[in-house]
Amino acid sequence: MAKQTQHHGKAWYVLHTYSGYEDNVARNLKQRIESMDMQDLIFDIIVPKEKKIKIRGGKRIIVEERVYPGYVLVHMIVTDASWYVVRNTPNVTGFIGLGTTPTPVSPEEIKALKKRMGVAEPKYKIDVRPGDSVKIIDGPFKDFDGKIQGVDEEKGKVKVLVLIFGRETPVELDFLQMKKI
Repeated sequence: MAKQTQHHGKAWYVLHTYSGYEDNVARNLKQRIESMDMQDLIFDIIVPKEKKIKIRGGKRIIVEERVYPGYVLVHMIVTDASWYVVRNTPNVTGFIGLGTTPTPVSPEEIKALKKRMGVAEPKYKIDVRPGDSVKIIDGPFKDFDGKIQGVDEEKGKVKVLVLIFGRETPVELDFLQMKKI
């Protein structure tokens, strides 16, 4: 089998790390690159993260979550020396590749990932329509069932008709406070 020639150029490679150690690996690796003078072989390290909207205590917050827990991306030229530095960084458990040959990530994948990471405002994914039945899972009406009356995609809000004391009452909720049933 012919050896791939693309290893001489710059490419992105994927490292496996212990989950939860991604930032730690990125930090360690950056220090190692400096102390071992590898800047001309190892150029960039990314821990892919994206912003997500969560609700905590009734308030919406934006959190950064790792897109691929347990993975770190490294932009480098693979030589024996540069590979040794990367492989022997604490908490790096391996890499994605065949046998002992790391497989580069396609530029398209990197572009898509960077785009995903660069999204300033996370999008609301509201998958309910008027008439859908929902269960309220947060807030003062928790555990009530209701029917969707309206959806405001822009604000991430839904209007739900809830049966309160035998009456259908419209309640405005954050879409994260209910789930489809």
